[in-house]
Amino acid sequence: MNSSPANGPDFAHQRPEGLDDATVTALGKLSEALEVVEHARGLLYGFHRLTGTADLALGEAVDLLREAGHDDIADSIDREIVGRNVLEGRWTFQIVEDYDDNYYTAFKDAERSARTQLADGKRHLFEAEMKEDRRTPHARHHEARPADAS
Repeated sequence: MNSSPANGPDFAHQRPEGLDDATVTALGKLSEALEVVEHARGLLYGFHRLTGTADLALGEAVDLLREAGHDDIADSIDREIVGRNVLEGRWTFQIVEDYDDNYYTAFKDAERSARTQLADGKRHLFEAEMKEDRRTPHARHHEARPADAS
């Protein structure tokens, strides 16, 4: 790190003494992988919400088809599609729960465990050091931390 603690990252983002570059880089890559999993999880929740919204709208469409006198079409759609599983035996909430319980939680736990064992639990050390390398010290909008802004 090329800055003093007085104008650099806060304590939570300072490299613990003795932590080598290779470990900081590895933890940075682990953090990056977790961020991708977080993004995937958000997309999965979006899929869950969109699919549920579509099913509710489909139910309304079935009611409107019935009101318009198209009972056979409404009955077919209602029977075959409304409330249908999106995967064998599963609605989207079950997919989300399975992802959370069997992948997401294990991934988060592994990342947290590695940080705890190797870096006193500190997060984003790689990024904090990248920020120090890229910012212009003492320049407005390049402050090390919010308290440094004037």
